[in-house]
Amino acid sequence: MTPAKSRKPLNLQQRSTLAGEAAAAAAEVENALATPADPTAAAFFDVDNTLMQGASIFHLARGLHRRKFFTTREIASAAWKQAYFRVVGVEDPDHVASTRATALSFISGHTVQELEELGEEIFDEAMAHRIWPGTRALAQMHLDEGKRVWLVTAAPIEIAQIIARRLGLTGALGSVAEHVDGVYTGRLVGEMLHGRAKAEAVKALAEREGLDLGACSAYSDSFNDLAMLSLVGDPCAVNPDSRLRAHAKHEGWRIRDYRTGRKAARAGLVAAAVAGGASGAVAAGIAVRRRR
Repeated sequence: MTPAKSRKPLNLQQRSTLAGEAAAAAAEVENALATPADPTAAAFFDVDNTLMQGASIFHLARGLHRRKFFTTREIASAAWKQAYFRVVGVEDPDHVASTRATALSFISGHTVQELEELGEEIFDEAMAHRIWPGTRALAQMHLDEGKRVWLVTAAPIEIAQIIARRLGLTGALGSVAEHVDGVYTGRLVGEMLHGRAKAEAVKALAEREGLDLGACSAYSDSFNDLAMLSLVGDPCAVNPDSRLRAHAKHEGWRIRDYRTGRKAARAGLVAAAVAGGASGAVAAGIAVRRRR
């Protein structure tokens, strides 16, 4: 994948569309279901705090840092720029461009093969035991019904694919990091797969796979995924934040909460703190700084 030529900066909608199309193109679609009961129906699952407790990119960053994959200085720089944009919320063109350029800068110069191999190890040590059994059962229910199941996450596509493969799912959509000859440039293709970009990715995949979104299901914990949830005929709020819970109740959507008592309250605070792809880098930066 070659870097884009200099051109007029894309607006947010255009970048979201580009991210969605890139994620769909990079999706790993396996033929585990040779004859689906309904080839037009599928299910889409968010990962962070929906399928997995915590943020996958947080667990990934900690694992990579332990393996000296990047320095504390590198992740702290990216985290600061992400945090500023997230908290201030001002779309200063220069700052937004800089934030996007450094979103995955800490993997610049490393190879896709390195990330994939280390990702397998990190899944086993830090992610596997954090899968919510209830959400995993929902995904399996769809598979048993002969439907295809995709993950849709802001995490790098390579990690999303590992999680999907390990859980026996059909495939995954994730943020696409640009690489040339198998080496990461540190730039993204389009946006992080977050918010509206997730919806664009699902629409692109549905068109490619001949899916009827009205016959599909979607699961998420975050109000940020409202665009994706609203695309399908069967949306479900899983471990929802307060805004999504209120919206789901108002719309009569299914709600599933696999947290209890203090765990639910604590998880809700963590979800609010690290909601979305941008804040994944913030959480990762905080984690490695605390380890110094």
